Amino acid sequence: VLAQIALWTDAASYPLGVHVLPKLLDEEVARAHLDKIGVKLSTLSAAQAEYLGISPQGPYKRDDYRY
Repeated sequence: VLAQIALWTDAASYPLGVHVLPKLLDEEVARAHLDKIGVKLSTLSAAQAEYLGISPQGPYKRDDYRY
């Protein structure tokens, strides 16, 4: 549903065709699902994020990573 909302609210960024949507959408869905089933996620510390070279807010996978 979040992907559909992103496509609807930002249609100008997605001309007709096949697009890879931002990983943040997948991660937001995963967080909501895990929260619903009672799973607690820890967050990255500033030191961990710096070491990994990513933002503590995500996305946690590179754009070319496919699930």
